Amino acid sequence: MRIEDIADPNSQEFDDIQVLNVDNSTFMRITPDIFRKAANKLFEVKNNWPFLQLLNHTYKYCRKCNNCSDRCPIFIESGRKEPYRPSYRAEVLRRMLEGRLEINPTSLRRLAELAYRCNICRRCAQACMIGADNGLIAREIRKLFSQEWGIAPDALHKNGTMKHLKRGSSTGMNPDGFKHMVAYIESQIPEYFGRPLKIPVDEEGAEYLFVNNAGEFISWPHNLLAYTILFALFEISWTLSSELMAYDAVNYGVWYDDFQFLRTAMKHAGNAASLKTKKVLIGECGHAHKCTIALIDRLPIGYKRESVLLLLEEKVGKYRHLFNSFANPYPITLHDPCNISRMLGIYEPQRNVLKQVVRDFREMVPNRADNYCCGGGSGLAIMRDAPIKKWRKEVAGAKKMKQILEVFSDVPNEKIKYVCAPCSNCKAQLRDLLEDNTQNIRYIGLAEVVCNSLDGLKKPLLDGEL
Repeated sequence: MRIEDIADPNSQEFDDIQVLNVDNSTFMRITPDIFRKAANKLFEVKNNWPFLQLLNHTYKYCRKCNNCSDRCPIFIESGRKEPYRPSYRAEVLRRMLEGRLEINPTSLRRLAELAYRCNICRRCAQACMIGADNGLIAREIRKLFSQEWGIAPDALHKNGTMKHLKRGSSTGMNPDGFKHMVAYIESQIPEYFGRPLKIPVDEEGAEYLFVNNAGEFISWPHNLLAYTILFALFEISWTLSSELMAYDAVNYGVWYDDFQFLRTAMKHAGNAASLKTKKVLIGECGHAHKCTIALIDRLPIGYKRESVLLLLEEKVGKYRHLFNSFANPYPITLHDPCNISRMLGIYEPQRNVLKQVVRDFREMVPNRADNYCCGGGSGLAIMRDAPIKKWRKEVAGAKKMKQILEVFSDVPNEKIKYVCAPCSNCKAQLRDLLEDNTQNIRYIGLAEVVCNSLDGLKKPLLDGEL
């Protein structure tokens, strides 16, 4: 397929999925001169100092050798369709800016949409011999359309960052709702642990301010319940915060808009200081790890933070006598979230933990930094419309599903098995990938697996719902 086909309204090579709720009149107002002037801002220090160096390197020096194509699960599972090739979007942008490709409403809409057919998992960048990152180009194209013309998926903007800033969470959970949810989870602890435990909220001077993806409170409350039990046994000083936005670690701006990213990051930084805790502890969320541990260092703000996976590794090793690996009778494999493994290089701590508390631990292939994305990365997992959900399952997540089936291929269908995914976003995608499976494959968080191996636990935390 030729690059020029992106400007042809009669081309049949593009999917009919739309994540951008924008009519064509918006794209019709973007003339070639307006587009080029706006796009050139991406290459100015004052407008893009956080990502300019890597963007310039990729834009200028990508040789279009396409070595990265065989590393891209979306390109492969699409049937190797050209629009899904990692270098395709970058080349479209390059030709538009150089006057070698027609800029019209069709080409602009297709470019904007194709920027959301990428998980930004960065397997392509990992494969590049010169360090070019075509995943970043996809993200910068998203940013261009959002910051210049307000073109962004409702799931990320209207129902994402804007709801987060106004309500306190992208889920819509306000501070009062958060407190009610915490109280409910706290009330369930005796059923599992045999005695009550207090979930600390707004306690000043604790060692850790624990922040999570708000999805853990609503969709997977077992995760917080498990950590409450473990932190009590580990004698950890910690607290949650009910301050607006302090209980939701997500920052969807990182996927599409620097201004929204900065607004949320500044709120998080302020919250981190409010309770006089020594360090912010990031819960099981790859997205939160990326925006709060990695990318915030590109901004003129900062605070001490730590991954909960490293803390678990340390404490499970220290309190090894509390755990019994035979208490987890199910075969368990591990999914490596892209933003924890490939972005931050955190992949051994969770393995070291699982190997101590699981009897039948299995590795997917490939794994660690070479893992396949779950298919819900870059904000796609929260896009719930039927067409994009179908695409996430059949294209973006197909490689991951094949991995899961392969690792359990020798286990009878009737036997329960688990995919451990220490990430809320990945669990949301796995929920969709596994909803129709007939092999009894389920998903679970890391803290739940650890907690389930405790001697004397009254009831295992398995199904995620209370």
